[in-house]
Order: sequence, then structure tokens, then C-alpha cells
Amino acid sequence: MLFSGVMTAGLAGAQPLGTSDLGIEYGEATGLGSTDIRVTIARIIRVAMGLLGIIAVVIILIGGFTWMTAGGNEEKVGEAKKWIFSGIIGLAIILSAYAIATFVITQLVSATTSGGGGGGITP
Repeated sequence: MLFSGVMTAGLAGAQPLGTSDLGIEYGEATGLGSTDIRVTIARIIRVAMGLLGIIAVVIILIGGFTWMTAGGNEEKVGEAKKWIFSGIIGLAIILSAYAIATFVITQLVSATTSGGGGGGITP
């Protein structure tokens, strides 16, 4: 009987399910800033995908330069084609990863916010 009284008092002080605070005020109090962790993760993904995209474009440029300077050498032309093909495949993988990351983050944001909206967070 005493135990049930303690349990109901604890349940009455529970927070509603729809809160999307996620402890941001604790981060502000400790000097960590008020940026939502989901926004930070989206920014990290955006920067990583951008760097990988730059690397893929550089690979394509190396292949093009190798092809231009091959001077008719079939071995170098074949190597250049491999570089270009690898760069194009890399770009396709990076764009697919970006699309998947955007979808997952949008779904996580809409599932964890009380309004159900996307919140405008994209990687």
C-alpha cells in the first residue's frame, strides 16, 4: 500500500512524451553551446560528403590529365580510363550516401520532434 503511493507520486511528476528539449539547457550551462546534436551531425555529414566529392573529382581530373598526356600510348590510356571510371563510381556512391543520410536524418528529426515536422535539418 505504501509502495503504490510512492509509485503514483513518481508518475505524476513525469514529463510529457512530446518534449524535444533533449537537454540543450544543460549544454548551455556547461558552456558547450546550444546547437542541437542532430544539426551538428548533419553538418559533419555534409562536410565529409563534400570532401569525398572533391577527392572523387580530383581522381577524375587525374585520369583526364593522364589520358591527355598519354601520347597515344594504349597502356596509359587504359590506366586513365580506369581512373576516370573509378572517380565516376566514387561520385555515384557519394551521392547515394548523401541521399540516404538526408533521408535518415529527416526521418529521425520528424520522429523525435513534437510537431512531426522535418525541422529543416539536412546534411
